[in-house]
Amino acid sequence: MVHSFHIVSEKCSRVVTENYSTSFSSAIRMLHKDLRKPVFNIYGFVRFADEIVDTFHDYDKTYLLEQFKTETYDAIKRGISLNPILNSFQRTVNEFHIDHKLIEAFFQSMEMDLNKKVYDAEGYNDYIYGSAEVVGLMCLYVFCEGQKELFDKLESSARSLGAAFQKVNFLRDIKDDYKGLARVYFPGCDFNNFTESEKKQIEDDILNDFRLAYQGIGKLPLKARFGVYVAYKYYFSLFKKIKRMKPARVLEERIRIPNYRKALIFLRAGVKNQLRLI
Repeated sequence: MVHSFHIVSEKCSRVVTENYSTSFSSAIRMLHKDLRKPVFNIYGFVRFADEIVDTFHDYDKTYLLEQFKTETYDAIKRGISLNPILNSFQRTVNEFHIDHKLIEAFFQSMEMDLNKKVYDAEGYNDYIYGSAEVVGLMCLYVFCEGQKELFDKLESSARSLGAAFQKVNFLRDIKDDYKGLARVYFPGCDFNNFTESEKKQIEDDILNDFRLAYQGIGKLPLKARFGVYVAYKYYFSLFKKIKRMKPARVLEERIRIPNYRKALIFLRAGVKNQLRLI
């Protein structure tokens, strides 16, 4: 039965998410049960595209990404795909009427990763929008469940949250991006001489994104609020840890939050949620 295939597809998206990001998986589980599957479906899709451009070095990345893009739009149009990740994604796109322009912007950023290594301010902003802000907007379509007025009200905050997450990832992953893939996302930065001043400028920009994002979290529907807040707190904790570190150390290691700290973040967020302080 087709229904069974859809169930299997959605399980595949959940497994992808759980294997690639335990933190996001934990935050997604804090969402209302009605929202978990579609958000897993979005993350599975995004993760696969990112894998193509970041790790498939022994293969024709350009061809693979183009095929993935073609198959994505074909799946959305037909309402089915034998690729379980694309099948679950198309179900979410079609169910929540996600704007296809967001998908196009996402692929444009993935295509930038194939060839572009150093970004100016315009390219950086374009990349952030397509790789992160649109993902926040896709999730917002799910969270708002068809409430267009609410979506419009929260759009700016959702973009800021996606941008904050991505920029924190860039800081956390400088070693892998720069030394492994020769990418420099932050405009004007020389990672051969990464200074405190450059690091602070990046951090001030991220802090502003977090502030704008937080303004919208408390206005989210109850079904989504706690899960999004947990993700926000996790990334903000990661950001604060990076802020305390010297530039040289950021260049040499991938910063992580230990599991006991993650558990404490979730616990505190839970208490705050129970007290209706979010």
